[in-house]
Amino acid sequence: MDLNQWYNIGISPDTYIETMEQHQENLLHIYDHFSLPADEEFFASVKKKNLRVIVLTEDWCGDAMLNIPILLHIAEVAQIDVRLLHRDKNLELMDEYLTNGKSRSIPIFIFIDKNGNEVAKWGPRASAIQSFVEKSRSELPSKESTDYKVKFDEMILFMTKSYRNRTSFWTDVYQSLKETLQKIEVNQ
Repeated sequence: MDLNQWYNIGISPDTYIETMEQHQENLLHIYDHFSLPADEEFFASVKKKNLRVIVLTEDWCGDAMLNIPILLHIAEVAQIDVRLLHRDKNLELMDEYLTNGKSRSIPIFIFIDKNGNEVAKWGPRASAIQSFVEKSRSELPSKESTDYKVKFDEMILFMTKSYRNRTSFWTDVYQSLKETLQKIEVNQ
């Protein structure tokens, strides 16, 4: 299946958000409280590229909860059409976008031009967020430890709260997406 076909079977952001069961409130909190910077020249340049984006995601994913609202704000101003696909129901596409060639990490944003050609890929997280995740994981006991599960669950809760409340993370995501979008060259 080509990327146009994947895009066409994707769901709208509104449908995705309405059907969320786990992180809907957190995603909406970020969406409602994040404000785009006054970056009119950047938005105008992206708008001219006539982009669309396919988002591979799942409701339970904290990284998706953080990144999707930022993408949606950019998409609204730059007129990028967004379609979302659930990763676990679309493994054929997901397996084309493995992180480090092995992990089905999400979200993945696949930017395509008007002809359905991939022009950029972003995800699963900004580098500043990756550093935060790595530091959090480094503090876990070994997987063989009796308290690993408890400590892992505590880490996930801490990360979720941090994603929801640290506005500096929102800015990190915005800057990372901006860098990716600025590099895209599309033949008009």
